[in-house]
Amino acid sequence: MTDFPERPLPPRLDLAAGEVEVWAIPLDPPAPEVERLGRLLSADEHERAGRFRFDVHRRRYIVGRGALRRLLGAYLGTEPAGLRFGYGPKGKPDLPDWPGLAFNLSNSEDLALAGFCRGKEIGVDVEYLKEMDDLETIATRFFSVPEIADLATVPPERKKEAFFNCWTRKEAYLKAVGEGLSAPLDSFVVTLVPGEPPRMLSLEGSAERAAPWFYHHFVPAPTFLGALAIEGGSWQVRGSRYVG
Repeated sequence: MTDFPERPLPPRLDLAAGEVEVWAIPLDPPAPEVERLGRLLSADEHERAGRFRFDVHRRRYIVGRGALRRLLGAYLGTEPAGLRFGYGPKGKPDLPDWPGLAFNLSNSEDLALAGFCRGKEIGVDVEYLKEMDDLETIATRFFSVPEIADLATVPPERKKEAFFNCWTRKEAYLKAVGEGLSAPLDSFVVTLVPGEPPRMLSLEGSAERAAPWFYHHFVPAPTFLGALAIEGGSWQVRGSRYVG
């Protein structure tokens, strides 16, 4: 079951204070849609697309960036092709000419998530639920001690779900603060047990610092999990599946 019903993109999108909208974007549409979205990209985006070794990765990059531009244009009431991106120290994109709208983009395999809100930085992550023989080894290397202990309590048939619960929540926070994977994954603790509400339990050893962080858990498509993180506030979240 998915949290993202299909929604054709209207000419204009509204986003009030306190609202978050997250779009699931299929990255393998028909060729005419790829061409249409590709016409929205800037010269530097086309240059980056050209550096991908495999056609499938090049195409998915073009679709993700083109769809992101279309969504941003609908929220801002402006032409998507004219948007100018800036980039933070660790590569997080923003819109210097439109500082009121925050957004973030993540992709895994043939699906992307794009999240939007106003007034706060947002981080989103999506992961394909691939089979992993070394799941617990990876957790021991990257997760915090409490997370490793929680993962050990999860039944074998749900360990993969728990692992990706943890991974997406960690990535979403790091993307919200613009750190990517350059920050230690064990410097903060999140919930991961399936069915437990998503939240941050401690940040650099402090429950007080973790408390303001808002989390939301998604099932954007079968065999995928997603998460968003925003610092502060109570948010109304809705998900939509992008239809160009």
